[in-house]
Amino acid sequence: MSYFTTRKVFLTSSFDLNVKEEEKILRFLHLLEESNVASIINKCVKNNTSKGGRPGINYYNLFATILFGFAFGRDTLRDLEDACEYDLRYIYLMEQTKVDHSTICTFINKVIVPYEKEIFALINIQIKKELNIEFDDAFIDGSKFEANANKYKFVWNPTTYHKKISITFFDILKKNSICTSYHFEEQVSSKTVSSSISELCLLKDTLDSSSYNNVLKALTSILSKVVEYEEKERICGPNRNSYYKTDHDATAMALKADYYAGLGTHMHAAYNTQILVVKGIIFSYYVSQSRSDIADFIPILEEFHKLYNCFPKNVCADAGYGSLENYEFMNNNSIGNYVKYISWEGNSSGKNPDCYHLNKDDTITCLNGHIGNQEIIEGRHPRKSKAVFYKINGCTDCPFKLYCMRFNKNTDVDFKIFEVIPDLIKYKQQAEENLLSKKGIEIRVNRSIQVEGVFGNEKQNRNYTRIRRRGLNKASTEAMLVLLGLNIRKLFKYYETKTLPKFWTAPEDLQPQTFKKASAKKLSKKGKRLNEKQYANKQA
Repeated sequence: MSYFTTRKVFLTSSFDLNVKEEEKILRFLHLLEESNVASIINKCVKNNTSKGGRPGINYYNLFATILFGFAFGRDTLRDLEDACEYDLRYIYLMEQTKVDHSTICTFINKVIVPYEKEIFALINIQIKKELNIEFDDAFIDGSKFEANANKYKFVWNPTTYHKKISITFFDILKKNSICTSYHFEEQVSSKTVSSSISELCLLKDTLDSSSYNNVLKALTSILSKVVEYEEKERICGPNRNSYYKTDHDATAMALKADYYAGLGTHMHAAYNTQILVVKGIIFSYYVSQSRSDIADFIPILEEFHKLYNCFPKNVCADAGYGSLENYEFMNNNSIGNYVKYISWEGNSSGKNPDCYHLNKDDTITCLNGHIGNQEIIEGRHPRKSKAVFYKINGCTDCPFKLYCMRFNKNTDVDFKIFEVIPDLIKYKQQAEENLLSKKGIEIRVNRSIQVEGVFGNEKQNRNYTRIRRRGLNKASTEAMLVLLGLNIRKLFKYYETKTLPKFWTAPEDLQPQTFKKASAKKLSKKGKRLNEKQYANKQA
């Protein structure tokens, strides 16, 4: 049975839609038909009038209209309602049926919100077939979008206050010899405080009246505060430090475009949106409460695998994603490593290079060419997991000494000890080798075009900088509709031009890139300035 492509026939049409526009819309409806997205709608709504009553809205037409609206600038409920009455394209999609904003809102909350991932995957799989796209080179990037929450109405996680009041609580018990059987809790629970109040009441006859009243008043005040802190900690959860009163899922973040006083000056309610792009089409997204991108790299790849049952062949991302955990995930799933590391910019410019290079025989070579071996340093233990110590001797006359020892307390030694995580260095050098190759140059150029172009287009060209819906689930659904709408726009462009999107291809004579050689003179001056500054801070 056809759900999207079966259209009513009118004896007298009240509109005259452009023929080319009608052809594109029919192809769009055919895409929805072939994607089998109707199976999702069938789970949620029923157009059954066998028991009498008026026929309801055609929900298949309504879904097509909503998706078309998000693709072409009608992405609010009122705009969609208005378009269904005055815009010929939407009138054609709804078959002259008028629909109000509350009906659209109910449909989105009832159908699209609970099945957003399935809807996104089904339609994208069909787009992939039409454009003949292979999951070869994938690009990941993220951007923060402001949430629809009142400004300055955020609440910080009260962990510090909770710890302080816990110390006060146990001091009161100890001072008054009450409930001595309780063990100290770093963050006392409301259950413990209420139990202590109950035991205090049992000791009323043995305590002085004024002392009893003072202690009872203090414990009652502590109980009310602890209950308040526990509620705030419950809303915050274990992985963030703030929430907003009008949108508990929104988190305080510093946005790049701060319309108050510049970058990072004020905190704003926001969500972090990650996308994965292949050939200009967004195939995966992930909306989170993370303040940085590094923790969202694995989740978006897992989302991609869940939707399409495979991983992309290669993944390229900026230095904000370069961590041991992320590199290990790519290695374990046979994904090509084209992810920059944090010190990439310093190495490429030669202004702030790494002080050593890991060799194949598990030794290290410093900037001056000296070899260092792994050693156990008596009285010292690595601060990081999986880290080991390497020692390089002969630093007295080294031209890079001031730079290498810029953070050392004692620079009058003839050796340098490095704390190294060998696995991380191996992955970094693997990524460096890949990124500097001809393929790596091509993939880096395309990353800035494909994935960063998505956020540039949405934020600058379409002025979409703020999520309208509240709550993480609804914000994620809105992001899905916006991103899927962008894919639909690109598909319509393909319908018009009959050509696939073209991206930069490296010329055949392109040579692999090499890093700029580090200057010992410049690095020594930099190290000297840092050492002098560090010494001045100690004296102060």
